[in-house]
Amino acid sequence: MTSTIAARYSIMTILLLTLHADARPGRTLRICADPNNLPFSSQRTPGFENQIAEVLARELGATVSYTWWAQRRGFVRNTLAAESCDVVIGVPVGLGSVRTTAPYYRSAYAFVSRADRALAVHSLDDPRLRRWKIGVQLVGDNGTNTPPVHALARRGIIDNVVGYTVYGDYARRSPAAEVVRAVVDGRIDVALVWGPLAGGSARPGATPLVVTPVDEAADAGLAMAFDIAAGVRRADAGLAAELDHALARRHAEIERILDAWGVPRVASPGPVEVAR
Repeated sequence: MTSTIAARYSIMTILLLTLHADARPGRTLRICADPNNLPFSSQRTPGFENQIAEVLARELGATVSYTWWAQRRGFVRNTLAAESCDVVIGVPVGLGSVRTTAPYYRSAYAFVSRADRALAVHSLDDPRLRRWKIGVQLVGDNGTNTPPVHALARRGIIDNVVGYTVYGDYARRSPAAEVVRAVVDGRIDVALVWGPLAGGSARPGATPLVVTPVDEAADAGLAMAFDIAAGVRRADAGLAAELDHALARRHAEIERILDAWGVPRVASPGPVEVAR
């Protein structure tokens, strides 16, 4: 009788240990993201950065979890630095508060206009810019506005410029895309905005838009194009190296995602480091 009980106890112990082993969670890639920032990220409908996060997670044998936080001042402090998440998808290379991976695409600010108007604007020196309503995004009044704002001001193009806050009205879906919606609605003639926002907002089935990257050499000393990477905490060199390799191995898949979202890319001015 005692041996039977002991045998049953041993079997139960093995079953419990097996169940416990099966229940152990696998690796999780903890992503910091804005829940209302299409075309980049969204909690409701995935944006292209959500899709890139999924690609990287699969390569690392992980699942994705999110810490959602609006991309306002304090975003990195309240997410990555607070250690509630580990990776930000889509940050400019060299961002001082994080360690960045090798870049996985390079884009530029771009002109956005309705295709049916056939404006064919390519240059900041196009004389028509002096009479069109031009939409730009404003960061603040402390000299930290977007490069197109400064480029237009250098040319004396001020009175016909219409400003839209880069943060937008967060009560609306995709608040940063308001300047692109203004082009669609005809409230402005052309917008000068960050290329991925423009291209990603011009979705199939919507009013066709023309997105033309601004020449990087349009203004000496004024950057119009930026390399984009993933960001981690500065101490997380190991995770950055893993992401570098994952980005390199999944480069073609990431390119297809960017193509599907109409993200304009420009050539890198120099060699791109893939691994550290």
